[in-house]
Amino acid sequence: MSTHAPLAIIILAAGKGTRMKSDLPKVMHPIAGRPMIQWLIGTAEQLNPDKIIVVTAPGMDSVAAAAAPHETVIQLQQNGTGDAVRPAMAALKGFNGKILILLGDEPFVPLDAMKKMIAWDGLSVMAVRPVAYEGLGRMITHDDGTLERIVEERDATPAEKRIDLCNAGNFCVPAQHLEKWLARITNDNAQKEFYLTDLPRIAEKDGFLTMVVEADVARMRWGVNTRSELAEREREAQIMLREGAMAGGATLLDPDTTYFSFDTVLGRDVTIGPNVFFGPGVSVGNNTQVHAFCHLEGVRIDDNVQVGPFARLRPGTHLEEGAKIGNFVETKNAHFGKGAKANHLSYVGDAQVGAHSNIGAGTITCNYDGFDKHKTILGTGVFIGSNSTLVAPLSIDDGAYIAAGSVITENIPADALAVARNRPIIRDGWAAQYRNDKKNKKESA
Repeated sequence: MSTHAPLAIIILAAGKGTRMKSDLPKVMHPIAGRPMIQWLIGTAEQLNPDKIIVVTAPGMDSVAAAAAPHETVIQLQQNGTGDAVRPAMAALKGFNGKILILLGDEPFVPLDAMKKMIAWDGLSVMAVRPVAYEGLGRMITHDDGTLERIVEERDATPAEKRIDLCNAGNFCVPAQHLEKWLARITNDNAQKEFYLTDLPRIAEKDGFLTMVVEADVARMRWGVNTRSELAEREREAQIMLREGAMAGGATLLDPDTTYFSFDTVLGRDVTIGPNVFFGPGVSVGNNTQVHAFCHLEGVRIDDNVQVGPFARLRPGTHLEEGAKIGNFVETKNAHFGKGAKANHLSYVGDAQVGAHSNIGAGTITCNYDGFDKHKTILGTGVFIGSNSTLVAPLSIDDGAYIAAGSVITENIPADALAVARNRPIIRDGWAAQYRNDKKNKKESA
């Protein structure tokens, strides 16, 4: 056994997601707001490898960007997993240690299983026992638990198909042997492709036993090849994230309807109501409540804040301590100072709202002129009456009052009252006469 040899990791990520019916590379499909390739890279980085090399296909610039700063190489044609490893060998010239080969469509490979694989001196392979194992190769082992061979399901006998120990597709190979063993893999199979599953047979001929490392997983299936399997990984990620949030001191009133992103940060004594969705880039301070049916993305929320229910907070929103965003309020690129409020039915975009200012129901900031976005700035203690329209660029200074129903197009000085609406026209008896005329017309028809 060895635990201190240098380590390189190859991640095979050239799959096009054909069965997912998608133009997006398979490993770029998101799980909890993060491409699945980044989940796997994040785990792989915990092994402190000397290098990580990601194998992609031509035109997969998005995969290369997601893998950065790690090196990427290109598999020009997809001729099986054995062929996919070969483009990485040029980047490993002179490397002497262990090479861990992982599949990019397996985002949640257990870290402890990978550690066991690289601790073995010879060849090691990962195995799983998923609930549904159709389509996976079966692991045929010797009495001592080492691997005899891997049988693909289409080649397995009825008895072999009943074996639930399945090939997970991940291998760890001594660097000094990998290139020569790859050269001995043939495509003498129905698909005419080169498969890493031939490695144990080749290694045994050179006197190396293959260690089987079983990963402890509770998944319906292994790997992501379909939209259904992607949904299973999403459910798995959400369970993990919900448990982490509650362990960290948050209360989830209905955990099954709370959806987190990979980077959601919650403080202590945060309470989350039912049916709340957190997109990427959200942090929530201590003692804050996010009520039911809210959608948050790219938001910073400080301590003791109230959000919702039915609020949408879009990227660039920052709510300082004691702020309140209420029912059916939408914010975007908006900074609310301490104690500032928008309690009902408002849109506040590209705005600076001073401390203790109050935005009345039905108020909107008109931030877009059809070409450019403009900013609305409210000072401290500003009061905006209901159903007001604030046409940016606009500045309303400290303590100013805006009368309900106003359309404000000019800057308002401190402590002023602004009224911008037409005087009502009242015609006595008009409604009664109107109804009578309509009634007479209908009866005469």
